Amino acid sequence: MNKKNLIKWALYDFANSFIFINFLLYFSTWMVVDGGLSDFWYNAIFAITSILLFLSAPTLASFTDKYGGRKYLLNLATIWTFLGYGLATMFAYLGVQYIFIITVCFLLGQYFYQLSFVFYNTLIEDVADMDYRARAFGIGQFLNSMGQISGLLIALLLSSTRLQPLFPSLVIFILLSLPMMIYFVDSKPKKNRLDIQILKEWEKEYFRKMIAFFSISIATPMLVSFFFFNDALITITNNYAIYMERVFSVSDDVKNYLLLAVLLMSALGGIISGWIADKIGALKTLKIILLGWIILIPLIAIAKNMLSLSIFSSLVGLFLGSSLTVSRAYLSEILKKEDLCYGFSFYTIAERFATLFGPLTWGGIIAVFGIQHTSYRIAMLSMVVFIFAGLVILLKWNREPKLLKV
Repeated sequence: MNKKNLIKWALYDFANSFIFINFLLYFSTWMVVDGGLSDFWYNAIFAITSILLFLSAPTLASFTDKYGGRKYLLNLATIWTFLGYGLATMFAYLGVQYIFIITVCFLLGQYFYQLSFVFYNTLIEDVADMDYRARAFGIGQFLNSMGQISGLLIALLLSSTRLQPLFPSLVIFILLSLPMMIYFVDSKPKKNRLDIQILKEWEKEYFRKMIAFFSISIATPMLVSFFFFNDALITITNNYAIYMERVFSVSDDVKNYLLLAVLLMSALGGIISGWIADKIGALKTLKIILLGWIILIPLIAIAKNMLSLSIFSSLVGLFLGSSLTVSRAYLSEILKKEDLCYGFSFYTIAERFATLFGPLTWGGIIAVFGIQHTSYRIAMLSMVVFIFAGLVILLKWNREPKLLKV
């Protein structure tokens, strides 16, 4: 492993987790409960972001696979993430009458936040070789979880309102991102200028290359499986704070303590699963994790009291950290080097946020059955379908590597 690059790479994961957790916990609740945005339109933000990424991320990824510049585009995405979330927070302070502008700015921040991971994940090439990648991703996931814990601890001191923790989180995010943005050594620096003409040329090849890639790549079953199971996991993540409030009337402080337990277990899950995956194989480890989710989600949906919810929430953290660590490690193993960024662009379309079917299913159930605790329990239980689909794909769909010609 390149220890210097590992420290800066993992620190970036630590940094972005500050805004991830506090915007997920506080800003999502503010938008729906205080700002009056419906559950459907809140979830639609993530669906729209998914479509925008689908139309843009693979083209940008193809550019970096050919011309380099992963860190350059990571830096741009980081700056725009800061601006999008910052503007959303500023207008939220001005009042709920700006909810439309707030929603648009939040969507902008979400888009660039997710886009940054297209380039961040592929920089694993400059961090660790194949024998240590699962452990490197595990370290990254550990620091991501610890960053979220740190963000929550700061929020506990500044949570007199749901907006108060947001600006401090943004400042910490940009400051701790600077070592990665400035000092990380990218082995594939930008060799060509990125302009509209080049992007137009790549867009012309967009669908042809995508069809060719998914037709023959050995990574296709994993990407399709990930689309389904991560759709469920991040739909749950994005709605978990709202779920706790609607079903159990949990206060913001209690949510913080529960999420601290989730994050501690997520950090532990990242380290343990990374070590296990390097020992027994990432694919086998991932299948075991998905089976665990199929058992756990129904238990959450039928939980009757806070004790049960607390226990199951801790297990959510363990499996969530493990899922993110092992899926990234497995994909980095099976993608060809010349398609690494391109393949991870499709992974990122589904990673860390609800893609399309999950949020629309969740929001649709609430819209049909109304805002009552039974509706949220049904929505939670429905996510098992997506996990099961992902597991079946990994079990039944095998593909031999072939040469991609584009």
